Amino acid sequence: MAERDADAEASNATFELYRDRADEWRWRLVHDNGNVIADSGEGYTSKANAKKGIRSVKRNAAGATVEELE
Repeated sequence: MAERDADAEASNATFELYRDRADEWRWRLVHDNGNVIADSGEGYTSKANAKKGIRSVKRNAAGATVEELE
């Protein structure tokens, strides 16, 4: 079941929460076109901790700066 943030603006992406082959919880952010924009990069032992990871990205990424590396 999809959860929506009441204050969130319309988005073209969805966070998917799932169990991996090692039976750990992971998340990925998927654009409407099917491309994975971001992922957890690690497995979580609990679903609750994976959800905390999603909340952290939502909270911290909106104001993140862009740094060009050359």
